[in-house]
Amino acid sequence: MLSKVYGSAVFGVEAQTITVEVNVDTGVGYHLVGLPDNAIKESNYRIAAALLNNGYKIPGKKITLNLAPADLRKEGSAYDLTLTLGILTASGQIKSDNLEKFVIMGELSLDGSLHPIKGALPIAIKAQEEGFEGFILPKENAKEAAIVSDLKVYGVENISEVIEFFDKGTKLEQTTIDTRAEFYKNLDFPEFDFSDVKGQESIKRCMEIAAAGGHNVILIGPPGAGKTMLAKRLPSILPPMTLQEALETTKIHSVVGKTKNMGLMSQRPFRSPHHTISDVALVGGGSYPQPGEISLSHNGVLFLDELPEFKRGVLEVLRQPLEDREVTISRARFTVTYPSSFMLVASMNPSPGGYFNDPDAPVTSSPAEMQRYLGKISGPLLDRIDIHIEVTPVPFEKLSEERKGEGSVEIRKRVTAAREIQTKRFDGLENVHYNAQMNTKQIREFCKLDEHSKELLKNAMERLNLSARAYDRILKVARTIADLENTQAVNGNHIGEAIQYRSLDREGWLG
Repeated sequence: MLSKVYGSAVFGVEAQTITVEVNVDTGVGYHLVGLPDNAIKESNYRIAAALLNNGYKIPGKKITLNLAPADLRKEGSAYDLTLTLGILTASGQIKSDNLEKFVIMGELSLDGSLHPIKGALPIAIKAQEEGFEGFILPKENAKEAAIVSDLKVYGVENISEVIEFFDKGTKLEQTTIDTRAEFYKNLDFPEFDFSDVKGQESIKRCMEIAAAGGHNVILIGPPGAGKTMLAKRLPSILPPMTLQEALETTKIHSVVGKTKNMGLMSQRPFRSPHHTISDVALVGGGSYPQPGEISLSHNGVLFLDELPEFKRGVLEVLRQPLEDREVTISRARFTVTYPSSFMLVASMNPSPGGYFNDPDAPVTSSPAEMQRYLGKISGPLLDRIDIHIEVTPVPFEKLSEERKGEGSVEIRKRVTAAREIQTKRFDGLENVHYNAQMNTKQIREFCKLDEHSKELLKNAMERLNLSARAYDRILKVARTIADLENTQAVNGNHIGEAIQYRSLDREGWLG
């Protein structure tokens, strides 16, 4: 007897429906075909134990299982439940009247209980697109899958619940959530707040400008100056995620199994990988491609602490994603693309000893050592960082103040207003949503200078020996400063402030 059950495979952040065909015939044997990986090949042991412990059994006949389309590589243990129902229906142990209406996925434990799966959200989206009535999956993934409207989602804890649902018509509890209510409920509760930062008003101003224009930032300062503290609070002043951004971000995190018992993500991600990370872990890839840290940072912040300590090759793979805002990973049989539109925030000591720009500490490194240390970061990577901020330690008087500084909520209002101005400005332009994404042509169009501003910028570049690459960056940042002031024209004050944020471009910065 032949039966068909439907599952799904995830490639990149998209899913593809998989038809599991099971044929039970006279003879002996268990044949699983359709390019399964080892985890799927081992499923027969889990299935046999789970069925036995729930009053059923694998028939002692010839069983052939095909995962179609057969030319696509299938991976993971999430097909256990799909295969089990195919075997039970093909052997006549349960009815199969409604089986074709559902996508069914889940990893089996030996006692028949279900473990969570990866990629529940993209699978649910695909099931809804293809007209399936419902999606049956482990209970821990139900809330995530229920984000999708017009799809009945049933979260189950044990295989016996699924068997009784199809065989005896026992009701399953449908998981439903109000996606918009769930999203807006958690929208304005950042974990960290800028009101915790004592002093550092000029640095907070830089972070506000960076957030308003989507500019990449590098923080340069001695240990203990507050670089990490400031970076962790950057997501709290970024504009709230839109529903579409939240859906994109949740899909990526779903693929790597980071959304158990979660609905829609409403906080912008903040990722901070260790400096020993490999290039594959950062950019994504592997035999079965998975998103890396830069894709997990999509719509949020990627923080690289102690930037020169990262391997040169690891840093170089950042260049293309920073430019294209997506990562493409090619394999012989398929190509996957992961979105990676993130803000890069990096931090570093100004010298090997760490105290070069600390006015109260002696300089212990020679100029040659400091030049070699900074030389670990390539020019092309620095080209993609618009703002360089020097961070100095906060004096005791500021640290001991009882009064709190301005909070993230107030700063975020100004940032959001500036982003709205940019959204209107770039309306109709493809892949340009905020100032940091402008190309040279758009900079010339939207950052026009009067004669006074041109003269100021010319003098600054000559006197401070700023590099040519600093020119466009200064104009982008100046445009953002003007947007924060709700000013149409970029004037000399905006240019003057933007020039201050190019420390590493100054000749003689190292002394």
